[in-house]
Amino acid sequence: MPRKRKENRALSKVNKLLEIPQEVSSNIPKLTVIGFQKMLVENYKSILEYQDFYIRISTYIGILNINGYELNLSEMTTEDLLITGKIESIDFESITD
Repeated sequence: MPRKRKENRALSKVNKLLEIPQEVSSNIPKLTVIGFQKMLVENYKSILEYQDFYIRISTYIGILNINGYELNLSEMTTEDLLITGKIESIDFESITD
């Protein structure tokens, strides 16, 4: 078995033992949508496009597209984005290996 797979399996066992959520211990994005007005994106890589009607975000597992009106990046850290505005649709383009 490859070394990386063994390391991931051991790390997964430790996370389960300590009851650490998967999105905290990995790079899987977590999306929290509050109504049609706010959206919190955690574990993102970069912002690919940003306009007031369209935001495109790169994550570790794909590309997130947010469509709407008056969209703003209200708060931004290296790990989290808070998007506000009138969110109409959200879609995800997965990365295939």
